[in-house]
Amino acid sequence: MKKIIKLEGLCCANCAARIEEGVRKLDGVKEVSLSFMTQRLVLEIEDGREDEIIKEARVISERVEPDAGFRVLR
Repeated sequence: MKKIIKLEGLCCANCAARIEEGVRKLDGVKEVSLSFMTQRLVLEIEDGREDEIIKEARVISERVEPDAGFRVLR
């Protein structure tokens, strides 16, 4: 299942890379891409694990970039 998350307010490409790296390590994540330019996190997730992985991705994002907004677009 594909999920797209908007991370508004990322301060730098390094933070985006750290978030992407952390999310990539989560069990159930097949593919991940975070663009600093568009501030969109695109995830390909195993079916049935969406809520769990999105919750964990939010924790990772808040740890790296606490001031960035985290909004699931679809």
